[in-house]
Amino acid sequence: MEYIYTALILNELDEEITEDTVTAVLEAAGADVEDSRVKALVAALEDVDIEEAVETAAVAPAAAAPAAGGAGAAEAAATEEPADEADGADEAEDDDDDEPSGEGLGTLFG
Repeated sequence: MEYIYTALILNELDEEITEDTVTAVLEAAGADVEDSRVKALVAALEDVDIEEAVETAAVAPAAAAPAAGGAGAAEAAATEEPADEADGADEAEDDDDDEPSGEGLGTLFG
């Protein structure tokens, strides 16, 4: 994963992703650098628009969620009423449910 993170860091800094820049970042971070993995990463990312790939990856989990449960599950969830809706004492506990679930690349960087 550190190789992918290195590519993301270099992309964010508008630096060219080359064998030398990837190796320099990994060495600065104290990682054991494998030249074959660096070469494979650079070759694999040669024609990739990283911004587009990150955007697609961030949108894909949210778009796939309704499909995973099926239409019947979505309709059932929409018609159910919370059991403790009238009980205001549990509202403080419900606030924790509004927190992000930690999915996606965005949570790794911010």
